Order: sequence, then structure tokens, then C-alpha cells
Amino acid sequence: MRCPYCGYDDTKVIDTRSHDDNRIIKRRRLCEKCGKRFNTYEKVDTIPVTVVKRNGTREIFDKNKLLNGIIKSCNKRPVTISQMEGIADEIENIISSGHSREVESRELGNMVMERLKDIDEVAYVRFASVYRQFKDINTFMDELAKLMEEKSGEKKEKE
Repeated sequence: MRCPYCGYDDTKVIDTRSHDDNRIIKRRRLCEKCGKRFNTYEKVDTIPVTVVKRNGTREIFDKNKLLNGIIKSCNKRPVTISQMEGIADEIENIISSGHSREVESRELGNMVMERLKDIDEVAYVRFASVYRQFKDINTFMDELAKLMEEKSGEKKEKE
């Protein structure tokens, strides 16, 4: 592995750890020439999943793009970054382990909303308002009404 600092080709592995359920290997390396340390990551190269957008265009699935949308909806809410990353990781695992190499953006949005609803209702409504492209206050109120109906249905089941 080439040193990112001096470009020397001979580096030594000084520590190895696995991450993400043994799907990623992190190696701590030491440059034999300049003595600087750096990390490298090894990950199995898989066929990327393509996201089919509403307008029919396709793009490669980007977990960071998904996570950024989740982070925006959870802004100033009591949702931890690890919960947000957990949602993105879970969705990435679901779509990469599926048999199809394509997923509709509608499916991704529904998966996020399903998980946000259980964690934080305000974040759920924020995400839904952008994802479902609420046009006016009535569509926003319709979504809130659905959420309230589900919540009252859950209370009745518990009683």
C-alpha cells in the first residue's frame, strides 16, 4: 500500500480490525520511510444497486445521500446520530441483500418513514413532507390525521 504522505510503496500493517459485521476490514498502517500512520479499509466490491427515481431516471444508491435526508429531518430532534446511521445501515443491508439490482425511490422513502415513525414523529412528518412533496396545508394535515389515527389505534390495542 502506498503511503498517502510521502508516496513510498512499502508500508507495514500494525493493526487489523473488522467492522460492520465483518464486511469491512480496517487496517492501521505504518510507512517504513516517513514513519507516519494511516488507515485503510477493505470492503467486498459488490454490484451497485440502482435507484429508479420518480421521473424514470436511474442513479447509483448512495447511503450518504440517504443519511443526509434522515439527518435533515431529525435536525434539532432527540434522535442520536447512531440511530440515524442505524436506519441508513439497515436500509442499505436490506436493498443490497435483495435479489433485485434496482429499487424504486418510493420504496426507499417508505422504508425511512417506517423507521422514523417509530423513533420520532416530528422527524417522520418532516421527512414525509419533503418525500411526498406536500403541496399545501391540506396534504400536510391529511398526513398528520393518518398519524393520529394510527397512534389512537395503537392505544386501543394496548388497552
